[in-house]
Amino acid sequence: MNSQKRFQGFTLAELLITLAILGVIATFTIPKILVAQQNSTNNAIAKEMAGMVVGAYQQYQSQYSTTSGVGIEDLTQFMNYIAFDTSTLIDAKQNQGTSLCGSGTANYCLKLASGAMLRYGKSSTYNFGGTSATNYVWFDVDPDGKVTDGTTNGPGKSIEFCMFYNNRLSTRDVVSGTNNDPPWFNWSQ
Repeated sequence: MNSQKRFQGFTLAELLITLAILGVIATFTIPKILVAQQNSTNNAIAKEMAGMVVGAYQQYQSQYSTTSGVGIEDLTQFMNYIAFDTSTLIDAKQNQGTSLCGSGTANYCLKLASGAMLRYGKSSTYNFGGTSATNYVWFDVDPDGKVTDGTTNGPGKSIEFCMFYNNRLSTRDVVSGTNNDPPWFNWSQ
C-alpha cells in the first residue's frame, strides 16, 4: 500500500489565464466604479449646499422680515463658507461652457470647505421679485469648484437650484421643464 498522497496544483498556464481574465474584468469594472463614486460625491455635495441655502433662508426668516427684495446675497451671513471668490473659472450648468466668478452681477461665488463653489446673482434682478409661492431666487453649485473639462455637457457641470419664496426647493430643470440637470444629480440618492 502506497502511503504517499499525490497533491495536484494549478499549472502556470492556468494561473496566467485566470489572471488575464481577472485583468479584463477589472478593466471594464473599475472605471465604472470610479465614475459612480464621483457621481455620488457630486450628488451629496450639491444636496448639502442646497440644504445650507435653505437653512440660511430659514435663519434669515427667523430674524428679519422677508420681502420681495431678498436674494441669496442676504443669506450669506448664515452660510458656512471659506471665502468670497471673484476670480475662479468654474463649470457652468449643462449646455453652457464656463462661468467666471465675479464677472458681472450674476456670478458671485462662495468657496466652500468641500472645494465646491456656490454661484449666485447679486442685484435687484436676482431677488425674489415678489412674495408669491412662484417667485424664486437661483443659485448654482459646481461640486468640484473648477472647470472639469470645459465642454458644454461634461461630468463636472454645475447644477442650478431655485429656492422659492415659500422655502420650497427645486432644480431649474423641473422649473423650466427642460432636461438640463447634470447626469450625476438625482434627488432620490
